[in-house]
Amino acid sequence: MPSRQARLDRHRGWTAAFLLPSVGLLAVFVVVPIGLTIWLSLHTWSTQTPFSSAVYRGLGNFRELLADGPVGRDFRQALRNTFVYAGLSIAAILPLSLAFGLFIHRVAIRGTGVLRALLFSTYMVPTIAVAIVWSKLYSPSEGPFNQILGWVGVSRQPWLSSPDTALRSLVLLNVWQQVGYFTVLVVAGLTQIPDSVYEAAALDGARGPRLLARITLPLLRRTLLFNVVIALINAIQVFEPVAALTQGGPVGSTNVLTYHIRRVGIERSQGGLGSAMAVTLLLSLVVVVSLVFAVNRRGYEA
Repeated sequence: MPSRQARLDRHRGWTAAFLLPSVGLLAVFVVVPIGLTIWLSLHTWSTQTPFSSAVYRGLGNFRELLADGPVGRDFRQALRNTFVYAGLSIAAILPLSLAFGLFIHRVAIRGTGVLRALLFSTYMVPTIAVAIVWSKLYSPSEGPFNQILGWVGVSRQPWLSSPDTALRSLVLLNVWQQVGYFTVLVVAGLTQIPDSVYEAAALDGARGPRLLARITLPLLRRTLLFNVVIALINAIQVFEPVAALTQGGPVGSTNVLTYHIRRVGIERSQGGLGSAMAVTLLLSLVVVVSLVFAVNRRGYEA
């Protein structure tokens, strides 16, 4: 009979054998591209030439992004647009998904399952299809949005054609598409809260807003944290609506960093500079997510 150590070694061997395909795919499609992007960010390289033609530049690409020149100004505007877009999206998605989730979970009406499916279905529609539909909704002359505003006596809005409203219009599109997905997550989190907790709080006199603030929100903390992180990642990756509707305009007001990276790295063939932008975006995302987790931990400790 094999010894305990032999059985343990065999178990570890089988575990490694089953994990190897998935770990290999992860390395090929995630780790290697990230490593290659970091390597290219340290070089001057044209996307129209092989990797062997790359010339080492050190941190020169990053210094150019931070310098007060046209490259640096365009990069900082794109980075600023990206985080404004993400901040506005999260500020709208989080309370709306919480409100919809509480309504679906707590209100005893028929058809909540259908309502949940309808909300989630917006997330399943390809973003490019959503962008095409919303381009018609935003049409200055015959668009339904401006027609509705005219019925209530509000002047027509420029929506995508003005630097003051273009980015917010894209945020509205993103909120409409994403809020159903996060509503389903909130409902899933609410189902994990035992009814006995609410019953005990009711006996202590907790009602309405106090019940929400003292019971529901603290017990939903992890779900809401997950929603914030995923909504942030989704917003940072925005590309299709910009490419389909505004192409970064007007006057660069919707030129988010993912679209700017494509413009610099592919259209202008500045692969090294585009890779430096991608690395900077990745590091910025890591910093912001780390701050979110730090704030969440501090809230727990408090």
